[in-house]
Amino acid sequence: MNPPRIALCAGEASGDLLGADLVRALRERFPDAQFAGITGPKMRAAGVETWWDASQLSVMGLVEVLRHLPRLLRLRRDFRRRVLDWKPDVFIGIDAPDFNLGVEKWLKARGIRTVHDVSPSVWAWREERAEKIGESADRVLCLFPMEPPIYAKHGVDARFIGHPLADSMPLQPDHSAARRELGIADDAPVLAVLPGSRMGEIERMLPIFLAAAEHVAKDIPNLQIVVPAADEQCKSAIEHQLTSSRFAASNVRILDGHAQQAMIASDAVLLASGTAALEAMLAKRPMVIGHRISPTTYRIIRAFGLLKSRFVSLPNILAGRALVPECLQDECTPQRLATELLRWLRDPAAFAAIEPEFLRLHEELRRDASRQAASAIAELLDHE
Repeated sequence: MNPPRIALCAGEASGDLLGADLVRALRERFPDAQFAGITGPKMRAAGVETWWDASQLSVMGLVEVLRHLPRLLRLRRDFRRRVLDWKPDVFIGIDAPDFNLGVEKWLKARGIRTVHDVSPSVWAWREERAEKIGESADRVLCLFPMEPPIYAKHGVDARFIGHPLADSMPLQPDHSAARRELGIADDAPVLAVLPGSRMGEIERMLPIFLAAAEHVAKDIPNLQIVVPAADEQCKSAIEHQLTSSRFAASNVRILDGHAQQAMIASDAVLLASGTAALEAMLAKRPMVIGHRISPTTYRIIRAFGLLKSRFVSLPNILAGRALVPECLQDECTPQRLATELLRWLRDPAAFAAIEPEFLRLHEELRRDASRQAASAIAELLDHE
């Protein structure tokens, strides 16, 4: 038999990392397999032939997308034609649904098996997308256990593979080691503040978070606040917010990255919703979720019932109950956030009561996601 040909497309850094791990797992099953497509540096290092670099898909914001639209459409046309001419045994679109689902649908209609790796959040809003995704992908790989049943209702083959973060983070994080890495004393009270990694999130949420931290610092002597910055642009935006804040900058330390260490080292975490909440859960840290979107967007979501989940944070969604406080929209005030943070900081027993649930959820998500994904893809190749 000829070695399998596997085409892939990753559109951003997180997809590049997922793709590299997946390629290594597939090589364990198919040592002679050929890999090619749109990749980042990690996939190239794993042995994937690069036709286009993933950075060419990394366009953020409506204005930027419109400006680059002719180029992106041309890239999609040329890419899918090259994939079809290469005649792969399977095409794997890794995240980047706006680009990949269209490519998958076009290839599927022409007889190429397709896999979409990382399901969009159909459990949170617009569940009907599951059927549309099934029109593009022969198989969908899901990071969370509540996703395959949603796809099943729409007749779509979806597999729960677990979450890579749950694989990479230890079940019992080393609190003291994280503090040593960051140069924080073992007995210092520490609050980790993560307003998000997008400029809009930092501008919208960080002033509220800093005001909440100021309230907390009045009750917790010598409180240290650490704010991880995802990149230099984020760091500049955080520094700008600090200069206009009433909060003493000497109490705040901006970190170059190290978000995971900051969470593990902390006594509590204040964050916007998203993957950071999952990471804080895996770090086994008490947290408070604070989030606001524009009032117009919020009214539209409420009016049309677009949000299907009772909760917005992944720890609560996975548990099916309110493990951690969510302060949203009008409830996202400095006073309310500070009250919830002080509850964790003053009463360690409150977190001790839910920590076993964090551990249980971690174990449920810890399935060696790359090998599970490789197994699901291998099934499609074995059925030829």
